[in-house]
Amino acid sequence: MHDSGTGSELPAPPEGGVDHEFLAVERELTVFLRRARASSGEMSRAVHPDLEAAAYGLLVCLDEWGGQRATDLAAYIGVGRATMSRQLRSLEDLGLVTREQDPGDGRAFLVQLTAEGRERMRRVRDARRAEYVRKLDGWDRAEVAELARLLHHLNARAES
Repeated sequence: MHDSGTGSELPAPPEGGVDHEFLAVERELTVFLRRARASSGEMSRAVHPDLEAAAYGLLVCLDEWGGQRATDLAAYIGVGRATMSRQLRSLEDLGLVTREQDPGDGRAFLVQLTAEGRERMRRVRDARRAEYVRKLDGWDRAEVAELARLLHHLNARAES
């Protein structure tokens, strides 16, 4: 690493030493993920009191992308078919999703939010967005955009 003169750079780790930048990333991500898990649980309960926290991410995907095949959802989320089937069955039982035949492939089904599922997700996501606005109050919009860009970059790298 070179010195840009800002004084914000940590020194390069000595041979066999500790890489402070990556330890800082690990520490901050650990705290962030712990809070995100708790928040996801709160959000899932706000959508429906019986909704599993792990299923909230599926609803977010369906809300953003529309109808999806279960196999595509499983691959994106990173779970097996059995786990996906169980989660989708639970979401169907709660009246939040429905499965309809894929018009492009009569052998496959598309999972979609029901009208009730869309409305519940809209309310929860509006509340969540308001919470982000509150937490990032005082941040410059360029900083918020940079945070989003960096998180997107991290997520894209995690997919490969």
